[in-house]
Amino acid sequence: MSLAAPQDPNAPRFRVRPPANWINDPNGPFRWRDRYHLFYQYNPAAPVHANIHWGHASSPDLAHWEHHPVALTPTPGGPDEGGCWSGCVVDDDGTPTAVYTGIGHGHTGLGTVCLARAADPLLLRWQPVPTPVVGAPPEGLDVVMFRDPFVFRHAGRRHALVGAGHADGTPSVLVYDCDDLTDWRFAGVLLDGTDPVASDAFGDKAVGWECPQLYRTADGGHVLVVSLWDGDPCSTGYLTGRLVGDTGGGLGFEAAVGGRLDHGRDFYAPAVLQEEDRALLWGWSWEARETAEGWAGVLTAPRVVGTRPDGSLRVSPAPELDLLRAPVPLGAGPLPVSYDLEITAHGRATVTLLRSGDSRLTIGLDPRQGTVTLDRTGWPRAGREGSAPLALGTPPGARLTVRVLVDGSLLELFVADRATVTERVYQRPGDVRELMVEGDAEVTGWELVPPTNG
Repeated sequence: MSLAAPQDPNAPRFRVRPPANWINDPNGPFRWRDRYHLFYQYNPAAPVHANIHWGHASSPDLAHWEHHPVALTPTPGGPDEGGCWSGCVVDDDGTPTAVYTGIGHGHTGLGTVCLARAADPLLLRWQPVPTPVVGAPPEGLDVVMFRDPFVFRHAGRRHALVGAGHADGTPSVLVYDCDDLTDWRFAGVLLDGTDPVASDAFGDKAVGWECPQLYRTADGGHVLVVSLWDGDPCSTGYLTGRLVGDTGGGLGFEAAVGGRLDHGRDFYAPAVLQEEDRALLWGWSWEARETAEGWAGVLTAPRVVGTRPDGSLRVSPAPELDLLRAPVPLGAGPLPVSYDLEITAHGRATVTLLRSGDSRLTIGLDPRQGTVTLDRTGWPRAGREGSAPLALGTPPGARLTVRVLVDGSLLELFVADRATVTERVYQRPGDVRELMVEGDAEVTGWELVPPTNG
């Protein structure tokens, strides 16, 4: 799909985003009739966060994406007249149904839970249900943030999570019973920030947990994903554990292990698609520069997420992304605007991706120490985490493998399928994209090219 004017070297060309204007949270990844559908927060009028609709793209293979008309539009006088915010899409007895946050013009962080039903088999037309299924947060909990429903099935029954924050500064995830999608019953607090595993994993900065997501693990457990909101988007975290309680809706989450979902500065609000044999995840990568040249935001590449026996995260690029690789591999030398690298280090090594004078954007690998370091100091920017080198640990061993996906300004680093780093690195006039390898490492690369569908 044509994603951007070719004169902007920082515009991603292969990841999902509209041709122009604003995109934020991915919403409702959904498989329908052998096609993937992905929706997203979208302002069709300007590259700013306002006037939020649901954009829509679909793909047969996770590599080639086609844009479609806007799926959800705010209804004047309706519960979503101020915006159609985040949510999910579910199959409700054969009818794809969007379950989303509707907000009014004067909202203060409190949304309603709204429904819209697909009106055609291609999911191009949607009919909103006029009355919200949840019109306000539950009474008695002093909730001051309420949004982002996520529907899932457990033990043969349908439930929903909603992200929340309370007046005392405690974040939480609320749970509803919604076996009948038009009849929701509040069933309690699934988990909140006072949980010791969550507190240790996330700290105490967040005052709300946005965009809760849940996916199953191979051993029958679950992973709970939340986006940490401290008045602004902060970061994302995961908790591995088990759902506990009765199947009538009174569920809790018993957390065992937690951590940061992505270690970069530019990743937020991920959405999960649970498939029969895997879970796929997309995130939103925001702009980290003042001028967006008519566009702002992009979704990440799809990631396959799971867990290891110790409960820690397992994450890797979806294998379908190999369809974007050019037939002829790249070697050392000039790099294209969009590429895919596999790096295997047998000893200490440094791989350079971008240089400007004496500054270099590098990935340092040391398999014997079990460290990977992304040095982005030559491309500084203001922000809560700064531009210092970012070091990640992996188990020491004889070799260390990382994967690097770059699409314009979007850089996604996968560290030994154990951790990810999402960064926006903007090419400036005079910067040179060049692959240089120093030390004991093998690098194979491919330019990204439009896939051919047979």
